[in-house]
Amino acid sequence: MEKDGLVIVYTGKGKGKTTAALGMALRATGYNHKTCMIQFIKGSWHYGEMTSSKRLEPEFELTAIGKGFVGILDDKTPKEIHQRIADEAVEISKEKILSGKYDIIILDEINYAVNLGLVPMEKVLEMIKIKPAQLNLVLTGNHAKPEIIEAADLVTEMREIKHPFQQGIRAKKGIDF
Repeated sequence: MEKDGLVIVYTGKGKGKTTAALGMALRATGYNHKTCMIQFIKGSWHYGEMTSSKRLEPEFELTAIGKGFVGILDDKTPKEIHQRIADEAVEISKEKILSGKYDIIILDEINYAVNLGLVPMEKVLEMIKIKPAQLNLVLTGNHAKPEIIEAADLVTEMREIKHPFQQGIRAKKGIDF
């Protein structure tokens, strides 16, 4: 059987990894393709995509599982809780990957979750391995491991050249979150 689905990685220190994945979901929705995005890190914060994604239903489904950014920005959640939630996110991801209901599954910030030690890289490689041939699997987040890059069909690295934060400009609604 010919492989139709791709493994796509958006990584790097530059902005736009989640945005690129959301752009793909928007495009897919135009063809009535079903997309599921599982957010591994951002779950407890409000982001624009949490509201706008409802407008793309039933073709687009957003599952925010994380408890927010880990270890930064006044995070008081014990790492054990972040770990338990990441384990749950992996199990939900596997179920959705194997469900046959989706054309695209986006594992948002999973590379970052691996880098933080919340998700073992072997579990990500396992999800890539069990992916049905026709499913497109998208992995976002900084610090993509070489083994994940090797397993991917398409890898794009976002590189920051200039960022408004360097000039003291804070994150903006609709642009950054």
